[in-house]
Order: sequence, then C-alpha cells, then structure tokens
Amino acid sequence: MRSTAFVFGLVLAFASLSSSPALAVPPTAEQEAKEEQAFQQAAALVAPAVVKIETVGGLDRVSGQLAATGPTTGVIVAADGWIISSAFNFITQPEQVLVTLADGRRLAAKLVATDRSKMLTLLKVDEQNLPIAQAAPPDAMRVGQWAIALGRTLEGESPSVSVGIISALRRIWGKAIQTDAKISPINYGGPLINIDGQVLGILVPLAAQAKDDAVAGVEWYDSGIGFAIPLTDIHGTLDRLKQGHDLLAGLLGITFKSQDEFAGEATLDRVRYGSPAQQAGLKTGDAVLSLDGKKISRIAQFRQIMGTKYAGDKVVLVAKRGDQEITANVTLVGEMVPYEFPFLGILPARVNSSLPADPGTKIRSVWKDSPAAQAGLKPADQILQFGDQAVTDSLNLRDRISRVRPGDTITLSVKTGTAEPRTVTLKLGSFPDAVPAELDPAFIVPPEKADKPAAEEEPKKPATGLITETFPGHDQDYWAYIPQDYNPAAQYGLIVWLHPTGETHEAAVLKAWKAHCEERGIILLAPKAKSPMGWTANEVQFIKELTEDFLKKYSIDRRRVAIHGMGSSGGLAYALAFQERAIYRAVLVIQTVLRLPPPDNEPDFSLQLFLIGVEKNPLTKGVKANADALRKLKFPVVYRLLPGDGTEYPAPSAVAEFARWLDVLDRI
Repeated sequence: MRSTAFVFGLVLAFASLSSSPALAVPPTAEQEAKEEQAFQQAAALVAPAVVKIETVGGLDRVSGQLAATGPTTGVIVAADGWIISSAFNFITQPEQVLVTLADGRRLAAKLVATDRSKMLTLLKVDEQNLPIAQAAPPDAMRVGQWAIALGRTLEGESPSVSVGIISALRRIWGKAIQTDAKISPINYGGPLINIDGQVLGILVPLAAQAKDDAVAGVEWYDSGIGFAIPLTDIHGTLDRLKQGHDLLAGLLGITFKSQDEFAGEATLDRVRYGSPAQQAGLKTGDAVLSLDGKKISRIAQFRQIMGTKYAGDKVVLVAKRGDQEITANVTLVGEMVPYEFPFLGILPARVNSSLPADPGTKIRSVWKDSPAAQAGLKPADQILQFGDQAVTDSLNLRDRISRVRPGDTITLSVKTGTAEPRTVTLKLGSFPDAVPAELDPAFIVPPEKADKPAAEEEPKKPATGLITETFPGHDQDYWAYIPQDYNPAAQYGLIVWLHPTGETHEAAVLKAWKAHCEERGIILLAPKAKSPMGWTANEVQFIKELTEDFLKKYSIDRRRVAIHGMGSSGGLAYALAFQERAIYRAVLVIQTVLRLPPPDNEPDFSLQLFLIGVEKNPLTKGVKANADALRKLKFPVVYRLLPGDGTEYPAPSAVAEFARWLDVLDRI
C-alpha cells in the first residue's frame, strides 16, 4: 500500500471522502486512521465478487520463459456464474481451472472465450446467485482520483490491496485506464476500484505496440504503470463472449506513409490485398478525413478510434483523393489474407559508404531458375527503373516489389556494362525455401590504416574481436564477437544468440561462428541470463535495449538482423521476433516448438525463419509442423533436420548454412 505519509488533506469521515486526493497539510494520526478505514471499506464492498483462480497442468514455459504457476484473480460479472479475468492467467493452456469464491467454495471452471484485443478471458462456473461487482460510471472517472487494485491470491477473507490514482484514461489506443497502483501477476484479472467500492476496470498487462499478445506489458509489473479495461466496456461485449467465440481486434488493412503517429497526417501508404480497405476501393495516397463521424487530422486519432473496434464491426471512413471525397462503408475483419513477399531472384550488392555510389541497384548474384535468371539478369547488372519510376537503391527496389504480388508481371530497366539500358519484362515468383549451397561472401573494403595528423584523427572505433562486458543500466553481462577488420563504411549482419537454460554453449557458439563473422561480415551478440534457471520476463527489455545499442554503435544492415535460440530459449527468440518486428527481421531456432499463434506477415516488417529439428528428439515432429504452418501463412521458411538429440550446438557444416542464410536475408 502507498504510505499514508504521502497523502495530504483527507477529510475526517469516510462518508465525505473526496473521489480525488487533495493536496493540503500533512494528515494527522486520526486522518490516517480514517484513510485506512476508507480503503478497507471500499475493498470490503467489492470483495465478495473477487475470486481466486488456480490452474492445473499446461505448459512449463511460454515464449521461452518459465511460466507462472501461482494463483491469480478474477471478478464475478454475472450472478449465474460468469467470471472475467486476464488472458495472461491462461497462457500456459491449462488442463483444468479452479475458482475459489470469497466464501471458500472451490469450483471447477470452464474457459469460454477470450477478448484478444483487450486480453480478457471469460470463465463459467456452475453456480447461481453469486455476488456481482458494481461498475463505476464512465463519466465519473477522472484523472487523479483514488484507484485501489485488489487481488485474491493469499489465504484469508480479505483481498490484497494496493493504492494509487488514475494516471490517465483511454490509454493503449482507447482501451484502458492507467494507474500508478502497483500491479503484478497476482492481481492480473482482479478489479481496480474507486473509493466507493465501485469497479473501474479489470487489471491486465498491456503494451501499446503489441497485438493479440497476452504477455505484452508484463515487464512493467510493480513499476507504477498498470492498466485496467473499464468494466462498463466489458459489459458491452459480454454477450458475444458468452457465445463462446473469441473477439478479435478489427482490422482495416492499411498502413500510413508517415512514421510519426502523433504529428503525421493520415495518408495511406499500403492497402493490403484482399483487405476490407481494398474491397471498399481505398487506394495508396488517399488522405483520411474522418472515421465514424470523428475528424481525423493525425494517425494517432485514427488509431484511438480503431483501438476499440472488433472484427465484424462496421465503420464509415471518409477520405480525400485529389479533389474528391470518397465515403467507404467498411466491415472490419479479424484476420487478413496472408501477405506473401514476391521474389525477383537477386541478391543486391552491398553498400559501402567509402566508395562512389552506383546508380540504381547493382546485382551481386542471381538465384538459379528464378524470374531474374529466366529474364537474363546477370551479376554486376544495374537495375535502373521499376516500371516508369527510377530505382535509387536496393531498399527502394525492395519497397517497390513489396507492393505487388507473386505472379504479377513487372518491367525493369537494366544496364549491363557500358551498353545502353534495356527493358526486361518478367513474372515475379515466390520466396525459395532453400539456402544457396554456395555463395561467395560480399567483399568488404578494409578500413583505411594511413597515419593522419592528430587534428584529423577519426572518432574512436568501437571495440572489435571478442568482448565480454556488462551492459550499463541493466547490470547484466553479455559477450560479442565483431570482425577484427570491422569497417564502419560497410554494412554487417547481426545475429543475437540466446542461450538455453543451464548451458550457454559459449565456447561452441564462438568457435562455430568466428570464421563466418570474419568472412561474411557478421556481428555475433550473446546476452546472458542472470539465472541458470533461464530467461525471465524482466530480461526481455535487456535483450531489446542491448540489440538497439549495437545497432547504434556498429554499421548494421537492418534487413539482416536475426535472433537465434535453442531449446528453451527458442520460445523467447520467437516472442522477441514477433513483438519487435522493427528490430528483428529473422529468427533461427533449434529444436523449439512454437506454442503461440504468430502475427501476420507484414509488408513493411517481413520476417524470415530458419527452423531446425533433430533426429533423436520427440519434439521434432512439432518443429516440422510449425514450418508447414508458417509456410501456409506465407512466411519465408527454411527447415532442416539435423542429426543428434538437440543437446549439443550444431556441427560446422550446419552453421555454415546458417551463415549463408544470414547473408541472403536482403535478397529481393
């Protein structure tokens, strides 16, 4: 509980307590006693509707992290046995769920449905005439008013109590109340109440950039940043959940040109194939003017409205196209037609800022039997135009091609040597599921070694070779290997190795990758878990920030950043790759079964995967099934079956293929 010394100016009687703490003089002992009494009475009013939830069986690990096994909390929302809780409490896919009522009765519960937008799960117990919580009116909620978080996980009649205030309303794109009351996994699913004992909302972990992820936001527990879904909003969707169908966030199928959500105009960049937006006739370049009658001038306003919409909801969108206004009546969907990146069949030449830039995109190599090969494109050819638009570099070419589909016909202007440019017409294909058996490494110009006067000395070069350090701000160790001849003018690949539980494989991994790092321009980064028991939710931020630090410190091609796990750490590699799409563009996992559904493959953040199964391990069948399922979702996937039982790091021949795969992640 927040210290009573922090509270000022409380009135002397519970009946006349203000709904907001006021700043005045320090409280007297009598006032402190009244404050404590007020909180206790507010908790007592709602306590009969607060239940303890226990799960039996299920997964030991989720996303590579040890799964919580302790009790959590729920709230009765209907007298005939309906209980709402946080979806986080059931990510282990338990075999059985038990609910303990406030009066001590213990009942079996059935998982009915999940709201995957707001991360809530509805349960049902066979009981009648249960006490229900009273919802606080939305118009009575104000920033600064008391907020009391309850949980029922401990023994005893009373729930646990944590006191704070409402910090903000309609956070996480309109979905949630924010509070500074301490929130942790033991009271996820419990109520956030006001001083009158009315339920403001149900406590859940949330994160602004995450979609359909029950663990997103867990890393913020007890940090002063907690979220609750308003109970009045939950009542609005309760009937749909009771029917046993999961609720999915409503999708329109668009992206915006600006990356600045709070200042950028809502002008469409992409309109996904087969999406509601495409079916409604929306096009790239349309500027959104209003959504459901509310004026839109910034992307954030659009997202704030869309954040509370579900699949099946209808919206009215007005957009401007040139001098015309277009009105689109759109029914939102929960899933998109899977996006598939089309394949031209070239590997672009690497950029080196110390050399003169070539016009267009120079070809480094051409895939055998690819559309490019069939059209006669050769290494060293320059692609100058895509259609009637100039190609500035390989990123520009990749963006142009990502906007069409496999099977579409395109035209390119191509120059060979000193000959005049020629027009090439070809039909795009699909990404291959194989790695080239041979691939000459891209030549990296060694850094200049000439002596210079002191006044002309260049900035200090970052560390190279094998380094072992502690990452500032996290007090956590890592090691890394950077090529000895690292040249900041070149572009390097980055692979982030997450060791499995109990064994770092540090010597084996370094030995396996060192020569490839030098030959192919790869940086190897290896964060270390604090505990031999494995990675925890708290360390996700450490891994992310360490990766971002290397992206700033070294010259790294963001298209060739991969995260690599093995066994127990593979789940965490998947989770980071799915959650941090702007950072990790590929994932390499060894003997890890993906337990949670992957996100959509997205044009702007396409993800490539390399899955390894081993012969003498019963999980291999699941790994192969994962590869097949991901391919159906149109992810580029390579699958290999290796000898062994999965306890040793793979042999040099396998690692050589891993390195070639990392070297071609920028293929087009």
